[in-house]
Amino acid sequence: MATIDLIVLGILKKESMSAYDIQKLVEYRNISKWVKISTPSIYKKVIQLAEKGYITSTQVKDGKMPEKAIYTLTDSGNSQFEKLMLEISLKPIYIFLDFNAVIVNLDSLSRENQRACLANIEDNIKTLKSYLEENESLKKNAPEIPETGMAVLEQQLILIQAIETWIASMKERFE
Repeated sequence: MATIDLIVLGILKKESMSAYDIQKLVEYRNISKWVKISTPSIYKKVIQLAEKGYITSTQVKDGKMPEKAIYTLTDSGNSQFEKLMLEISLKPIYIFLDFNAVIVNLDSLSRENQRACLANIEDNIKTLKSYLEENESLKKNAPEIPETGMAVLEQQLILIQAIETWIASMKERFE
């Protein structure tokens, strides 16, 4: 998947690191909250990118720790990174919200269950908003968080606020 390629290549463009460190950075930056990326996909992806010549690995041993592969972006990988940046930025934007599968089927439920489903979605939106606000508060002044990372976090908060407004209007329709 080109998105995972772009995430991994972009991380390695800034700094050489192991697959484990890439995975930890993805977790720390909460990238999996806004891009479909999993821990196993990161490990598979570094192997694929190495096979394609976009990254190289060097075995490093640190003290008594077992050897680990440190991945570095190649010139070919840098070219692929730039190509993917342009390609993906040109693609139409789709916003997939899993709960829309529930919304399109609400009319097949009793009023009571319609309201219950909407309340469940609303609760999950509130939970996500709380998480995003806490994350923003923790990372707002952290020098290691790139400005672009904060921009994505702000984007997510704006989207959540819009969904909150929308869910309120949906609840009115089903009352």
